[in-house]
Amino acid sequence: MRGRSPSWPSTRTLAWATLALLVVASVAAWVQGGDHTSVERVAIATAVDARLPEHAHAPSADRARPDAIPAPAIGTAVRASSIRERFDTADDLYAYAQSLEPAVRERDADAIWMVSRVYEYCSGFAMAPAAFDRDTRVIGEMGMRGSAAMVAARERVSRRCARFVPQDELTPRMIVLKRVEAAEAGSVAAEASLMAAGEPLQDTPEYKRELVDRVQESEDPEAYSALAPAMGIAASGKVEYTGEVAGTQFSELAWQLAACRLGMDCTSESALMTSYCANGGICSSVPGQDFERFVFDAAVPRQGVDVINDMVDSLMGGKRELK
Repeated sequence: MRGRSPSWPSTRTLAWATLALLVVASVAAWVQGGDHTSVERVAIATAVDARLPEHAHAPSADRARPDAIPAPAIGTAVRASSIRERFDTADDLYAYAQSLEPAVRERDADAIWMVSRVYEYCSGFAMAPAAFDRDTRVIGEMGMRGSAAMVAARERVSRRCARFVPQDELTPRMIVLKRVEAAEAGSVAAEASLMAAGEPLQDTPEYKRELVDRVQESEDPEAYSALAPAMGIAASGKVEYTGEVAGTQFSELAWQLAACRLGMDCTSESALMTSYCANGGICSSVPGQDFERFVFDAAVPRQGVDVINDMVDSLMGGKRELK
């Protein structure tokens, strides 16, 4: 979460767009050695020391919004799976976030976590909507390889996040506050995301090892995905991860693929694929391609397929579906 993802408005320039599209042409190099931190880490480093004593709240619903629609009501007893499914399918993420507020006030850990995901997904657009849309047009006009896919992903973000405005302040600071709040309420996924950001709730080897075990025991795809960035090259040489699937260029992919196989939405229009493409220019050139097929088609040499599948088997306790 606190890595250096290109999802913030200050990076959305013509030079950035050119670089992002060049990344598309070298996605294999990105996976095998580049800085391919998940969009789950959204440039939070500058917010580490800026935590407020009071938790952040969702944007106010009082002011007028374009095409405003009533937010559906939600009770505190809504199942986590239902909350997550609605994130995947909602066309209006502002209304979705507002619908979770009753559960957030009751300190429902999963509701708070999903609000943080909305903030992260929409942050690049919400901080400067006009600039975001202008950059989308420029990327389309460039006509480079990957332009069409990147434009489609960014338009998807603009559509789903249209009711957020700069005054909502979906900043790295806001995101980290929500994730601390979710972790304190009991979200293993939020704990994992904080550890992946280099800011674990407890900075001890024992806690880190125990959290990895809890993520696996949870079989929670959100937690697997959130932990993935911490288990790649960042874990290399760290004694607390000895014996774990960790420390190589394939490890992060294995954790993310395990999340997909456990049920996380990794389809072509999922938040995962959309964010990689819209924010980082890492887009599939094959329409409709999901994350797993994208990884094995464009990012992993044939010799690495069995290695990653064995890692995923290990993470899932042998539950991997035969492909």
